[in-house]
Amino acid sequence: MARDSEVAPERGGIRSVLTMGSLVSASGNENVRYMFLAGALCRARGEDHRPLLRGELAPEMRDLHPVLAAAYHKLKERGAGFEVVLVSCDEDRPSFERFHRTMPWPAVPFGDLQCKKRLSERFQVEGIPRLVVLAPDGEVVHADAADLVHRYGGGAFPFTAARVAELEADDERKYASQTLEKLFSIVDGRGYVNGGKEQVPISSLVGKTVGLYFSAHRCAPCIKFTAKLAAIYSNLKGKAEDFEIVYIPMDKEEDGYLQSCSDMPWLALPYDGAPSRELARYFNVQEIPMLVVVGPDGKTVTRDGRNLVNLYLDMAFPFTEEQIRLLQEMEDEDAKGYPQSLRHSGHRHDLNIVSDKSGGGPYICCECDEQGLGWAYQCIACGYEIHLRCGRNAEGGSAGTG
Repeated sequence: MARDSEVAPERGGIRSVLTMGSLVSASGNENVRYMFLAGALCRARGEDHRPLLRGELAPEMRDLHPVLAAAYHKLKERGAGFEVVLVSCDEDRPSFERFHRTMPWPAVPFGDLQCKKRLSERFQVEGIPRLVVLAPDGEVVHADAADLVHRYGGGAFPFTAARVAELEADDERKYASQTLEKLFSIVDGRGYVNGGKEQVPISSLVGKTVGLYFSAHRCAPCIKFTAKLAAIYSNLKGKAEDFEIVYIPMDKEEDGYLQSCSDMPWLALPYDGAPSRELARYFNVQEIPMLVVVGPDGKTVTRDGRNLVNLYLDMAFPFTEEQIRLLQEMEDEDAKGYPQSLRHSGHRHDLNIVSDKSGGGPYICCECDEQGLGWAYQCIACGYEIHLRCGRNAEGGSAGTG
């Protein structure tokens, strides 16, 4: 039975997966014989698990590349029986060659379409990046380890269920003992964040609700959300709430970081890629913008701050489960005053009111393009949904039943 996967293994070892005579080296100057891979795997025979990683990446997925490359070099230095093979989805040879030159591992030749098709079908590849981990016997150890590499780097090796359980248990211990000082000490020994032209000690944030805002300059969703978050930040400050935000830069260049800081009214982690990456890995940040909220006790309140802000604006503060439950109860009560159906100018069919108990769920409002959850006006046939508030002034509809 395949481990950590529903993909059924084929017997016959790695040769049943890669049957071509050679692979293209990263330099392009020589062929890496298939026996090179077999030899690397043979060094591990008799040990528990030393899997072969097959990476399927594309130009738009290069964020995984530096993390995987760092893990690759560390594992090679340790002498682990380990290899990565790129199965490219590039549509032309120059793109493939440019992309592959940035990688230290071999690749399936660009022209070997039969092999790439066979691999994609066998591992049921529907999206990229995809990182399939294989044991020396060709059995699938993990169907997609990209997230594990992002979170743990080479520490995820050998990617077995037992190793993943160890890592997750270690995470739980860290989260349980988390404090704000510990959180910043693991990524930055300076003990301060930037506040305009001043350095603000981390100790001054202890006892406050703190938002860790992962964002970047020239990121369209970030620009839109930053404007909304800035207004909410100003409102909460005006109410004298003990709330602060620290910008965790995901910018690739310092110029972008400086521009982001000029657009934001809150504090910022000093620009240095390593601390930001460590925090992103710690909180498993997979997309930006992302708002992680840490409570006055230093424990994580929610990783879903962005959606909560979109849903409830400044009423979401302090983002606790109790506060969100109260807001949901208020929303349930308010919904009784809305008509059960209405005709909206943005859609040709009648829209019916739904809740999370009657067909509702997470959605993006077709009127304001913001997150919604639970209550909505919906055309189930067309997948059209809007917030109740966005249908407030719509024409037509029948009175609510309460």
